[in-house]
Parts: sequence; structure tokens; C-alpha cells
Amino acid sequence: MKNTLYKVTFHNHTKVYEVYARKVAASGLWGFTEVAELVFDVHEGLVVDPTEERLRDEFGNTKVLHLPMQSIIRVEEVERKGQSAIRDAATGEKVVTPFPMPAKPR
Repeated sequence: MKNTLYKVTFHNHTKVYEVYARKVAASGLWGFTEVAELVFDVHEGLVVDPTEERLRDEFGNTKVLHLPMQSIIRVEEVERKGQSAIRDAATGEKVVTPFPMPAKPR
């Protein structure tokens, strides 16, 4: 049995989310797509991806996401998990930066 992995890119308010899941199917709710078995990285040690942590905080206890079909940008079947992301919908820039940025001197 193949262990299929999907990268799902969708709009959520003013942001674009990129998450990974094991199951994507038509939902029993008309006009929605079902995204289940979300996949998150398990980090051992000091290196922590703040985006992954934010997504885990938001969706970690979610059994199934029922996303409106019009919010989905793309569903890709992928070989391996890449980096999850949250981007600004207008600019495409990542919302969560990987490292704290030093404050600009005044």
C-alpha cells in the first residue's frame, strides 16, 4: 500500500497556507474539500521552525479540515514533505520569519 502525501495550498483570510496531508477527498459537505491526517515535522533538539509550530498550534488537534473549494489554490501529490508555509496573499512573502530579526536602530 502506497503512503500517499499531498501538499495542499489554500487561502485563509489574507494568507496562503501550505500544509501536508495524507488524505484529500471530496467532502460530504457540498462545495467543500476534505483534508485529513495533517503531517507536521517532529523536531528533536534546538532547531524549531516557527511556521511549523504555528501550524501545529492552529491545526494540531484537527481531525479533518473541510475547506471551501474556491479557497483551494492547488493540491499536489508529492514524494516527501517539504517546508510548510504561511504567506501573505498579496505579496507572497512568508508571514512567519525563520529567525528573530534585530530591531532597526533609531
